[in-house]
Amino acid sequence: MTQGSPDQSDAVADSGSEPLPPREKVKTFPTTPGVYLMKDAQARVIYVGKAVNLRSRASSYFTSAAAVERRTADLVPEIADLDFIETDSEVDALLLEARLIKDIQPRFNSELKDDKTFPYLQIVTGEDFPRVEFTRKPRDKGVKLYGPFTSAKQLRGTIGVLQKIFRFRTCTLDIEEDDERWRWFRPCLLASINQCTAPCNLRISKEDYREDIRRLRMFLDGGKARLLKEMQKQMQEASRELKFEKAARLRDEIKALESLNLRGNLDEHVQPEVFYIDPKKGLKGLQRIFGLPEMPRVIEGVDIAHLQGGETVASLVQFIDGLPFKHGYKRYRIRTVEGVDDFASMREVVSRRFRRLQQEGQQFPDVFLIDGGKGQLNAAVSALKAIDITPPLMISLAKREEEIFVPGESEPKRLSRHAYALRLLQYVRDESHRFAQAYHHVLRRKSTFK
Repeated sequence: MTQGSPDQSDAVADSGSEPLPPREKVKTFPTTPGVYLMKDAQARVIYVGKAVNLRSRASSYFTSAAAVERRTADLVPEIADLDFIETDSEVDALLLEARLIKDIQPRFNSELKDDKTFPYLQIVTGEDFPRVEFTRKPRDKGVKLYGPFTSAKQLRGTIGVLQKIFRFRTCTLDIEEDDERWRWFRPCLLASINQCTAPCNLRISKEDYREDIRRLRMFLDGGKARLLKEMQKQMQEASRELKFEKAARLRDEIKALESLNLRGNLDEHVQPEVFYIDPKKGLKGLQRIFGLPEMPRVIEGVDIAHLQGGETVASLVQFIDGLPFKHGYKRYRIRTVEGVDDFASMREVVSRRFRRLQQEGQQFPDVFLIDGGKGQLNAAVSALKAIDITPPLMISLAKREEEIFVPGESEPKRLSRHAYALRLLQYVRDESHRFAQAYHHVLRRKSTFK
């Protein structure tokens, strides 16, 4: 795996039970949506796929047809083991598959290895007349985002349908209400066919246009059931009146609107590569805010996660010069803590990490970031005191209010939501959380680590 591997000291002995051969193991898979992972004899993930029904899809690789099919003939003989990750829906499976392929780069996955990202619907709220856009590179402020969506074609079609209903603009014009020159501007064809209210010609007030955008956002935020019901009624009436073209158009529009379900959400399906973070400005911000003598180069972030059966694990990610350094990523299985105790787990991981660095004569990171609040930070600091190690800058970032806690300071630091330093810390924190939640599943069996 290019994503990094567990510390050698964290290797766990096999449980001793004879593993099932792949052909038999797939019969134990659930019939729910999810992602399956094919592994070779060295336990390396060589293929990642998605499925609506994990058992059925994974079993299809062990049929006589798959053994001779051109796409799978080379893959099947190398499958020594399989694993799976269940998801709540087919959409979650598709987005997780993309994330895993981008990060692991399995040998037999030819698609989704490039920098292509899923699209978003973006409403530019900071304008007098907010525009609605299709984008793969969302802005980081002044917009309301929906997505990521699983199909660019469906999203483009959906925007077209929504435009007929809410009549918003999709152009790139910078329209200001108090600029009288717009009264002489000639609107495009969309105004002529009644799909846009033509704010470019000031035919609608800023207040009325923003009301249309408010209703659009309400619809996108979950209020579409009523609209779909009305459209279905119109379709049935058109059919009864033998207006088949109108009925067919309404049918296609309903289908496009229903495809809005085929999207993830910004929190769970984050794509760090589409939200640009200026590394240099972020590092300079950290130097200034925390009074560091030099601009920091190495940042490490750690997160604690609980798996099925109560297992506690931890992830450590490493950033160099403000960018992820995947070969520095580590995974830990908690050894000394029974039950769920995040503070004790944090003490163990921090102690093990810094002991290892000290024993190998390696430099400590310039900034060590804890995912959590004051309690997690105090646990980390106490771990280093117990082994007589002077810590680097050690801070924690609490997600709810994005507060930064610093040892010895009673009140947290609160930075602007758009501060480069905060955005860099959020990137490190979110990456450690993602790595803990998703990639522990890659190397573990269903109840214990291999």
